[in-house]
Parts: sequence; C-alpha cells; structure tokens
Amino acid sequence: QVQLVESGGGLVQPGGSLRLSCAASGSISGVGAMGWYRQAPGRERELVAQITSDGNTNYRDSVKGRFTISRDNAKNTVWLQMMNLKPEHTAVYYCNARILRGSTWAWYWGQGTQVTVSS
Repeated sequence: QVQLVESGGGLVQPGGSLRLSCAASGSISGVGAMGWYRQAPGRERELVAQITSDGNTNYRDSVKGRFTISRDNAKNTVWLQMMNLKPEHTAVYYCNARILRGSTWAWYWGQGTQVTVSS
C-alpha cells in the first residue's frame, strides 16, 4: 500500500506565503515524477507544478516566479513553496506521484490540503 500525506495548507492573507509538503510512504521501490495539482470550486483539477526524479521542473505559466517545487529523493518528499499568494490561488491542492511498487509503475494521489487566500 502507498500513501501520500500532505501538510502545510491553511488560511493566509493576500501577499502571504505557504509551504506545502507531501511525503510518500509504504511499499515503494522507486519514485518518479512528483507534482502538485489544484482544484478550485466549480473548476477542473489542474497541474500547478511537477518535478522529475532528476530535478527537472515544469510550472503552469500563471505560477512561474511565484511558486517553487522541490524534492528530497531520499525522503520521498516533495514541497511547494508559494509566495505572494492571491485570492485566485485558493483551492484544494493535491500531491501526485508516479511510484514503483515491485515491477509496476502507477500514479498516486494525496488526500488534498486546503489553501485559502483571504483577508
């Protein structure tokens, strides 16, 4: 069994910062790409940022220069540092990872963490 456990969400004022973390645990033989998605009310889930196992990153255009994704391969952990947050960043943020169990790769999701940007 594999679990992705997220933390770090909460309520923050506009212009504030948050750092989300996600740790993968369980019967893991390897971890490939890890990333963060978000889903705002009434909208589809969308990719925010992704990082490969060798550190290559990909961001949606609207968060470039504002959000930073990073990871620690030894800890199977990925972070999302979010700076200068705006109300439109309010959403449930989900961790996503491609994980090897035995000889099978599969994508896994975390339970989601709420980020609310409001004064």
